[in-house]
Amino acid sequence: MTEVKMNLISYDVIIIGAGAAGMFAAFTAGQRGRRVLLLDHNQKIGEKIRISGGGRCNFTNLYTSPAHFISHNPHFCRSALARYTPNDFIKLLQQHHIAFHEKTLGQLFCDDSAQSIIDMLFEECQRAGVSWLLGTDVEKIEKTADGRFVLNTTQGVVEAGSLIIATGGLSIPQIGATGFGYEVARQFGLRVITPSPGLVPLTFSATEWQPYIELSGVSMAAKVSCEDTDFHENILFTHRGISGPAILQISSYWKPGTALNIDLLPDLDMEENLQQRKRSDQLLANVLAEWLPKRFAQAWCDQHDLQQPIKQLNDRQLQQIASELRNWQVNPAGTMGYKKAEVTLGGVDTRGLSSKTMMANDVPGLFFIGEVVDVTGWLGGYNFQWAWSSAYAAGTVA
Repeated sequence: MTEVKMNLISYDVIIIGAGAAGMFAAFTAGQRGRRVLLLDHNQKIGEKIRISGGGRCNFTNLYTSPAHFISHNPHFCRSALARYTPNDFIKLLQQHHIAFHEKTLGQLFCDDSAQSIIDMLFEECQRAGVSWLLGTDVEKIEKTADGRFVLNTTQGVVEAGSLIIATGGLSIPQIGATGFGYEVARQFGLRVITPSPGLVPLTFSATEWQPYIELSGVSMAAKVSCEDTDFHENILFTHRGISGPAILQISSYWKPGTALNIDLLPDLDMEENLQQRKRSDQLLANVLAEWLPKRFAQAWCDQHDLQQPIKQLNDRQLQQIASELRNWQVNPAGTMGYKKAEVTLGGVDTRGLSSKTMMANDVPGLFFIGEVVDVTGWLGGYNFQWAWSSAYAAGTVA
């Protein structure tokens, strides 16, 4: 990797942020013959890629569509997603002989390490002649009268006609996430939708969660609903609350003060099953353990003061039990915050950007791509696909 030291060097394109979107935009622009500088305050590139998908990177989803994204401007993502698709990214992987597999629900993962994705992006940048400045902070950005962007950095001054902001959101600050991209947007008059943690575990008050603390590590299938949205996947109990795919998904829709409804037995007619066993000498907890994890069944019965054999319960009680198992109402106190959030909701308001190019409508040459923008995907590879698609949109014109 060739790093650049300078007093003042001119480029065609400067990209801030050497993550998924930034590297992709860099080589896309570089392949067009543009002189590109990729700059990042971290010394390491692609850290979020490296830790994603349990270290194997869930790099896209076969079923990607605009319906899998959250935004205050829900149609904005259509153009970019249509012009660079999951199949386009798959072709790039195949060119680099990267083996991958589908896990569930269209989620594609590397067979080996996520590092192979980072290596592929780095190699493409090298082929495209991209210059690098790592471990470098941007101290000031100005736009000159002739429309060029001048950046004062800790390594000197650089300037370019196009500036792409690919700095990500606030999630996972321990690997370098900051709100720098939002600051740049505000500097140039763009509105920022208030950020919040997305795809994040939910927490409860210590008092409310006391009966379930000992269930940490227990997982089960469930359907979790919040107002008009629901997800049917696993939930996972933690010391402070609940996580797991269904909870991470619904967290992007949950608002403080809103209750969640959890159907603990979404695929069963629970009342009928209980009626079939109503003459049994078994304790209710042991009966429920046929369909629920034993530890949870016991905790749930203890919480509802139902320690008796099922044969001692009348039809009305069995009906009530079935109803409560299908409609467990919980009231989260909050989330685990940006340290545990996989993405950031909100960001640069897309109503100030072109959906075809990702360029600011009122600031020619200034682009925002990836997570810094108010487009947030579901769990399952959608956010990486947005990184590739939005980067392609900007890289082909910057």
